[in-house]
Amino acid sequence: MGELARAASRTLAATSTQTKSVALRAIADAVDASRESIKAANGKDMSAAQAKGLEQPLVDRLLLDDKGVDRMIEGILQVDALQDPVGEVTDLRFQPSGIQVGKMRVPLGVIAMIYESRPNVTVDVASLCIKSANACILRGGSEAFESNQAIGQCVSAGLVAAGLPETCVQLLQTTDRDAVGELLRLDKYIDVIVPRGGKGLIERIINESKIPVIKHLDGICHVFVDSDADLEMAANVAFNSKVEKYAVCNALETLLLHKEVAGTVLPSLAQRFHQAGVALRGCDISRTFADMEPAVEQDWYEEYLGPILAIKVVDDLDTAIAHINHYGSQHTDTIVTSNYEHAQRFITQVDSASVLVNTSTQFADGFEYGLGAEVGVSTDKLHARGPVGLQGLTTQKYVVYGNGEIRHR
Repeated sequence: MGELARAASRTLAATSTQTKSVALRAIADAVDASRESIKAANGKDMSAAQAKGLEQPLVDRLLLDDKGVDRMIEGILQVDALQDPVGEVTDLRFQPSGIQVGKMRVPLGVIAMIYESRPNVTVDVASLCIKSANACILRGGSEAFESNQAIGQCVSAGLVAAGLPETCVQLLQTTDRDAVGELLRLDKYIDVIVPRGGKGLIERIINESKIPVIKHLDGICHVFVDSDADLEMAANVAFNSKVEKYAVCNALETLLLHKEVAGTVLPSLAQRFHQAGVALRGCDISRTFADMEPAVEQDWYEEYLGPILAIKVVDDLDTAIAHINHYGSQHTDTIVTSNYEHAQRFITQVDSASVLVNTSTQFADGFEYGLGAEVGVSTDKLHARGPVGLQGLTTQKYVVYGNGEIRHR
């Protein structure tokens, strides 16, 4: 598979934008035409997951209904509509010697993706890799095996329709964990690994492989309600950040409230959370304003991925920023404020991949950022950070144009 992927990557690197577009549109058509078979395959996975007692967040991520299929198709077409970054030459400058130096954007080569649960990742990653001219090897979780195989058939059909090798996108045909170990040793053929799963998966990859990794770690996300916030807006942003979808990495896990507004906003907001079935765990001050369980130190480090929320009242903006930088995972954090200076300090000083002002953390997503889709949200600082889309799946090389210049030292 590694050898075939490397050969396919050479073909993709020389493929025109038009041909890649034909492939993507054909994949979208195939997914639409195979809607019923995809849902049937997903039904098998859902039944097996429930029979095994899989944790509810993983079950939620596994589901593919008509809305999920529509979203996959929309994601493919969004990627198709994006400008092709491959081959773009920028920063061309003449040097005193007469040569002209610039940078060309090029694919990474071969990408391996190891992911759990979400079957939509299969088509998201395939689309992004095709558009960015990278071959890929995909290893989905055993809980989504049937769904991934059905989606993989659509990808293969689209590639064939465009005259491209099916080996541009390969799915591992086994759920054997030993296959992952073999994949991690293919440093001769694979240029980067993107793991999307729990800490155990990511730690295993880092420990066992010499291949560079784009890590997708915890999403311990915060909303800070400033003293100068519009409190109705703040309540709506905090509620949506948590409740829109629990089992996602950009869901709110810790709500921070300025002490001057906590007593005003928290009683009614806590009631909304209670009615939505969210269990609250709060600091001593927050518990004087609403009914909730006491929070312990571990709660500030917790990614619940479910209907649990930690709440803390803080003295000021500086305390909020310090809390986020200490306990957060450098993923996504929001401030709600009408104070421009406070907003600017927050986005400058909070060390996270996405920092938002007056909007829900649930927007921290490649689809919502206009990237079409994403392979994940990187909490690294190299090589990509935040939602990783087309640009994150490419690199640059220097290109130099001359007219017979020779160097004299």
